[in-house]
Amino acid sequence: MTQNSGDTPRGLMFALGAYVFWGFLPLYMKMLSHISAAEVVAHRVIWSVPIAAVVLIVIRRTGDLSAALRNPRMLAMGCVTAALVSVNWGIYVWAISADRTLDAALGYYINPLFSVALGAIFLRERLTRAQMVAIALAACAVAVLTISAGTVPWAALTLTITWGFYALAKKQLPIGPNQGFLLEVLILLIPALAYATWLGLTGQGRFMAGDARNTWLLLGCGAVTAIPLMLYANGAKGLQLTTIAVLQYVAPTMIFLCAVLVFKEPFGQARMIAFPMIWTALVIYSVSMFRQMRSRDKVGP
Repeated sequence: MTQNSGDTPRGLMFALGAYVFWGFLPLYMKMLSHISAAEVVAHRVIWSVPIAAVVLIVIRRTGDLSAALRNPRMLAMGCVTAALVSVNWGIYVWAISADRTLDAALGYYINPLFSVALGAIFLRERLTRAQMVAIALAACAVAVLTISAGTVPWAALTLTITWGFYALAKKQLPIGPNQGFLLEVLILLIPALAYATWLGLTGQGRFMAGDARNTWLLLGCGAVTAIPLMLYANGAKGLQLTTIAVLQYVAPTMIFLCAVLVFKEPFGQARMIAFPMIWTALVIYSVSMFRQMRSRDKVGP
């Protein structure tokens, strides 16, 4: 995406709304912590479908989706992105319910740096010295946490890896973001419905199982999943890349604050070392990126 016309108020409002929505999402997911992550993900898929479908009908872009469903290559690519996003959702929901919200924040903080590394590996994008330093700092932070805990912070790394590859695969998907999202949840709909039905038939499901609160919370999973993704997809069109780069830190910062201030998760010595290392890495990365963009603007097209 090339942005030369500056930021629009509409784009800023939509994108900021998406990131703030994602920042508050742990509070909603915490209310579902007594329900298995797999069941929550199934309902995120099921109830996202009607919302995403209505949006496409309103903007009159259902033809793009029909063409994608008839294209084997695009359908295969959609299966890849659908698999990656479903794993990401599952780990995220589990992390919140297991009092590992700080791991979720860490995963999404590292993600921009991981995406830069993926670009270098798969898209042959050249890394600047500052970017290499930032990636090395992030790796050191993960090493600190690993040595301290005696185990790799797999939840954070899984979130980073799945979202990084999801974004990479999404770039290769020749379809609009709203259409792509509906394609993904439609691909996931059959297994999600099958799993939710099996849970209901075996008495293990929480949907319409006597507690109205559980039913409404699971129904709401569609809105809290689809709305921010749609807001972001439309907001990004009206923003410069530099603005998006800054805004992307809003969500993990809010997740971090939720973990420490609301959920009272322990912020031990290792995290006191690792998180400032990550923040420093992100500052180095951001400054380097802004300089690159300014030099491109000076050179011109």
